[in-house]
Amino acid sequence: MPVFARIQVVSYIIYNEIIPSGVGASKEMNIEPKKHPIFDGIEMGMGTWAWGDRYYWGYGQHYHRDDIHAAFRYAVEKGIIFFDTAEAYGMGQSETMLGEFAREAGKTIRIASKFFPFPWRLNKRALLRALRGSLKRLGIDKLSLYQMHHPYPPVNIRIWMNAMGEALEAGLVEAIGVSNYDRSQMQEAYDALTAEGLQLASNQVEFHLLSRRAEKDGLIQHCQELGITVIAYSPLASGVLPGKYSAEHLPSGFRNGRYNRHVLTEIKPLLDVLKKIGADHAGKSAGQVAINWTICKGTLPIPGGKNLQQVGQNFDSTGWRLTDEEVERLDAISDKVLAVLGW
Repeated sequence: MPVFARIQVVSYIIYNEIIPSGVGASKEMNIEPKKHPIFDGIEMGMGTWAWGDRYYWGYGQHYHRDDIHAAFRYAVEKGIIFFDTAEAYGMGQSETMLGEFAREAGKTIRIASKFFPFPWRLNKRALLRALRGSLKRLGIDKLSLYQMHHPYPPVNIRIWMNAMGEALEAGLVEAIGVSNYDRSQMQEAYDALTAEGLQLASNQVEFHLLSRRAEKDGLIQHCQELGITVIAYSPLASGVLPGKYSAEHLPSGFRNGRYNRHVLTEIKPLLDVLKKIGADHAGKSAGQVAINWTICKGTLPIPGGKNLQQVGQNFDSTGWRLTDEEVERLDAISDKVLAVLGW
């Protein structure tokens, strides 16, 4: 067979057999980078910010340890396997409770935690000490995901990523993530890890119908291009989107500073659309629709769960999808509400 003919045959095999649907081998040809396997099979996780937090969430007043334990058991029974915590949540109580509940359940789950870059933490050793503290509270030898909680100075991002790399090489973590990083900060973290042959697995950011910066500034799209999973925390806007609060019934604690009477009055049109769409999906709640919207946007939501009722409602957010038209309706009403609020 002539050389030119052999080249044609090889090209045909590559583009029609090895690479399906004519997809090429570069970003320009629309191959999406592979995400980290710790997220395989996960549509939604569970956040534990409220576990032990007395100041923002009111732990010990409106809910207690037994409520959280029941919520965890139900979540695991329903197949939730990804749980996100942090050393700063409840001053370590969140990690401690999660570890105790997980051991009692006797099931394999994936645990993510976070390192908080306090200004007195000035070197790599501080991160490794904090990580070992988290592992001790959790009662495990290795985290599925370890994240930088914030991109705060004075230590630069590259140094922290190098420390994260050492933690991974030491077998203390399976994957590296960041949290609350904007596009440029995330790119710097990504570049630092890539230079060492390592992967940035995730960026955890606030994302919901009342906070869409991650979408508007292109962060979500950029993450998709780099194979980085976007973990959406507070997908229910700190419990506001289910519609249980109003101008007459404000959320407790520090939340009513952000979601005050004016805000709760102005978001009513959005809540009405959420309820209407939910009714069109066999009676889904406003909160379930709000979480599904974040999934449709390509993120992995981690709604919190302080009690059995909350977790039960959150679970029904998966296993179905909003239509493109419904997503567009929610985008439109969200844009209008955010414009009125000036957010």
